[in-house]
Amino acid sequence: MSKVKFAIVGSGSIVPIHAQAISSIHDADLVAIYGRSVGRVKEFAAQYNCDWYDNYEEMLKRTDIDVVSICTPNGTHADLGIAAAIAGKHVVIEKPIDVTLEKADALIETCQKQGVKLGVIFQRRYCDGVMALKKLVEEGKLGKLLFGGCYIKLYRSQEYYDSGTWRGTWEIDGGGILMNQGIHYIDMLQFLVGPVAEVTGYCGTFGHTGLEVEDTASAAVKFQSGALGVIEGTTCAYPGLVSRVDVYGTEGSAVIENDVLTSVQLKSGYEYKANSNLENAGVSSPDISFEDHRRQFQEIVTAFQNDREYSINGLEGRKSLEIILAIYKAAFNNDKVVLPLTDSLFLEQLKRTGGFNSGS
Repeated sequence: MSKVKFAIVGSGSIVPIHAQAISSIHDADLVAIYGRSVGRVKEFAAQYNCDWYDNYEEMLKRTDIDVVSICTPNGTHADLGIAAAIAGKHVVIEKPIDVTLEKADALIETCQKQGVKLGVIFQRRYCDGVMALKKLVEEGKLGKLLFGGCYIKLYRSQEYYDSGTWRGTWEIDGGGILMNQGIHYIDMLQFLVGPVAEVTGYCGTFGHTGLEVEDTASAAVKFQSGALGVIEGTTCAYPGLVSRVDVYGTEGSAVIENDVLTSVQLKSGYEYKANSNLENAGVSSPDISFEDHRRQFQEIVTAFQNDREYSINGLEGRKSLEIILAIYKAAFNNDKVVLPLTDSLFLEQLKRTGGFNSGS
């Protein structure tokens, strides 16, 4: 079976993660990279032995590219993905799928019309602990789920936000702690507990200057199953604390800390506690391992070779975006928001009025 040929779009810190993941898979080849920062792109191309481009359209003309992996700032994802789909390339998007429902839906529709696959990177679903807990939930070992919460207690310095003009903006970043960092855990929460029915929430910008978006947020959640939940997030928790997902049911409870399943306790008598080192678990920088990306890219390659849908396709990747936008809308309007959302039009008013910077 021939290898799946990848191209990467972008020149930021996530590019090496995608490149390492792709390069580590026997049935995959990284053949090209495009980015606006030519110096960085040349360095990546030399490091991973692939061609480089400073013209996206020229790269898309190549007939040997099967999949384009997009690693650019959030608000550019759909436009770049649509261009790739029109060129007949399959598309992989680093989270989030984009920053509005309208752009996400346009990308999903274009990929469907062009007959190409669309995947969204949520590599934390591929962690051992998350997969183990998902299996326990599906087998009914926790009973009827009653509660699910995620708590994202990170630290990002002012210098982090100042390092790129797009960071902390509605137009390109699309949001703060929830959209940029917390979306992984929000995706994990709905993956484990199920679809969200309604939310209320608060957002504010308290620990940084010059941000249009939130650095702190809290939300109450009701799931379609009737279970309740909580979403909390901040990038002000110096020096970075443990991020956690809790799931409680009628027959037991489970806790994931920094992607490690640290505790499962069931009424049946089963008990599990991991001996994990959480001493330095607080995330104070965006550095991550490529192993879970490798697992997701392996699934993408296998799905491509067998002509089946990616497990995290466009519609699946859209779910966390919708939840986050619902929290933003609830915080902005000081009201409960019922899902599904029909549009993201409230964002325009939020941008015009200064949004959460007042801490409202």
